[in-house]
This record gives sequence, structure tokens and C-alpha cells, in this order.
Amino acid sequence: MKAALLRIKQMLVKEFLQMFRDPRMRAVVLVMPLVQLTVMAFALTTDVKDIRTAVVDPDNTPESRRLVSEFTAGGYFHVTHALTSFPGAAKLLDAGDVLAVIRIPRNFASDLRAGRSVRVQVLADGVMANDTAITVNYANRVAARFNEGLMAGRVAVLGQVEVRTRGWYNPNLESKFYFVPGLIAVMLMLIGLVLTSMGIVREKEIGTIEQVLVTPIRRTEFILGKTLPFLITGYITMTMMFVISRILFGIVIHGSAPLLYLLAGVFMLGNLGLALLVSVTAKTQQQALLTAFFIMVPAVLLSGFIFPIHNMPQVVQIATLANPMRWFLEILRGLVVKGVGPGDILPAMAAQTALATGFLILAVAKFRKTLE
Repeated sequence: MKAALLRIKQMLVKEFLQMFRDPRMRAVVLVMPLVQLTVMAFALTTDVKDIRTAVVDPDNTPESRRLVSEFTAGGYFHVTHALTSFPGAAKLLDAGDVLAVIRIPRNFASDLRAGRSVRVQVLADGVMANDTAITVNYANRVAARFNEGLMAGRVAVLGQVEVRTRGWYNPNLESKFYFVPGLIAVMLMLIGLVLTSMGIVREKEIGTIEQVLVTPIRRTEFILGKTLPFLITGYITMTMMFVISRILFGIVIHGSAPLLYLLAGVFMLGNLGLALLVSVTAKTQQQALLTAFFIMVPAVLLSGFIFPIHNMPQVVQIATLANPMRWFLEILRGLVVKGVGPGDILPAMAAQTALATGFLILAVAKFRKTLE
């Protein structure tokens, strides 16, 4: 019994020494969980607030302005655009500049005074089904509060406001239109980051990378040979996922499919750049796997896939600008769900291209230096 306990103790000592001997592993085990916990505790919230809202108010009367004030008084709706016609509001929804539109009819005040019920339409961006449901609930509460104010004021207003809501792009508020494109982005990142980094490190771990480098093959050709198969695999996987999404969930690409595939390639190339950076410092497949997942977890959680970015603290929102998955999710939702054109996703396209280019340049430079 004592001998068994002694062997277990020696094994534990050996494992701890091996774990903490590497400074990189010490940072992964001790520092990164604390940093992630601190950041995620502030960033991960399901509350919906500061909803960017456009108001279409052709009536522009004291009664209509009072209704708008009711929407903004609770702090949930933030009016960013005041319009007199609906087409401009539809363009704002397409571009993602607003998440809700309040449409007040032209004869709003006169209908109320005549004792007729007035229908005020609230359009919510239905891409994020949970947020849309909460937005609709807020709108109904605002309407109830407005009606109570009319009755309590005993003014010469006999009618009431009736809110009619609709989920823009997603009338039935089905979560599949939100989660399925996000899962496609996660899978592409998994292929490009985790599998690629492990594949390169495997060569270093078993010692075959030196045998390859002594052949006439050039280093740039070696890098392309190690990364292009994963890029092709990513395209095949994405195509299969879209086919399954069409068959099982009825999700189709409403926008330009060639543009989507082009931007997906940019996204995957950026992930391959990150994988090269991981493979430069990792000595074993275990280190590469741990590092890749420590990159993936914050990338997914801070991409807007699970929690809205606009609900995060300002500092965290700024940090998400360097997250390629954030921009690719905007592209996926714009092209797959909304069916918008290139002009509406131009900022996301530019940001993703810049990040992918930077990652690739840095990764290739460091990888070539390491091989030399």
C-alpha cells in the first residue's frame, strides 16, 4: 500500500513539474483562465438594451411624439434615425444600422381623438430570434403604459394604441436562422485553426519535418502544401453544411453565393494564419490543441454568436474588432439570411480582409524564421 502511494506521489510530482516547467503552459493553465473569466463575466449577458431604433413618424404630432418618448424612456430603445417614410427604414434594417423600426401612421392623433384604435407597427430584426422576442415584449409593455397614461390623463382622446409586430427577415422568429450560420462559422474556424495547427506540429513532433526540409522543396511551397489541403477541406465541409441546412432546416443563401464563398476563403485563410502562429511555438500536439482551443473559446463567445456585441462593455466591444469571426458572422447573416448586397457588408468585408492579411503576413514571417 505504501509503495503504491509512493509511486502515485512520484507520478503527481512528475506531472506537475512537466506542466509548469514550460512558461507557455504556465500561462495557459494559470493566467488565461483568469483573464477569460474576468472578461467573460462582464461580456456574457442576455439582457437586451440600447436597441438601435428608427422612427417613421409622418404624423409628427404631440401625441405621436409622446409615444416615441414612451419607447425611449425605459432605456431599452435608442432612437438613432427619425424618418418620414418607410423605404429609408428598410435600408437601415438591411445594412444593420438599426435593430428595430417604429412605424406610426399618418393620422395617428386624429384617429385617437375620434375614438378609433390605432395600429403602430414595430419591425424587429429577426436574425437574432431571442433578442427579437424580447424587443417585441418591450414594445407591448410600452404600448400598455402609453394607453394607461391616456386613460389616467382624462384627455380628449378616446382611442387606444394597438401594436402590431413582425420579425423582419424571420417572421416566425425561428432560432435556426440565427444558430445554423453561426455553427457553420464555428466549424470553419475549427478546421482552419485546430486541425491545421495540429497537422503542422505533428510533423515537428515525429521528426519528419526535418526530412521534408532537406528535400529541394522551398519553404513557401512547404507552407502552401501544408495549408491548402485544409482550405480545400474547409470549402468541401462548408458546401456540405449548406446542403444539409437546406435539406433539414430549409435555409437558403438569399444573397450572392460566389461572394459568400470568396469571403469564406478569406476567413479560412486568416484562420490558417493563426494556425501557423500556433504551430511556430507549440512543440507537441497537446500544446497546439490547448492553445487553439484557448483562442477559439473567446473568439466564439466574443463574436456575437451567443451574446449581442452591443450589450457588452465598451472595452470588450473594441476588443471584438480584432476577432475575425465577428466579421464573418456579419457576412453570413447578411448574405444567407438577409440577402443584402456587397455595399451593406462592406465594413465587415474590409475588416475581415485586413485581419486575414495581417495574420498571414505575420504567420509566414515567423514560420519561415523558425524553419531557418
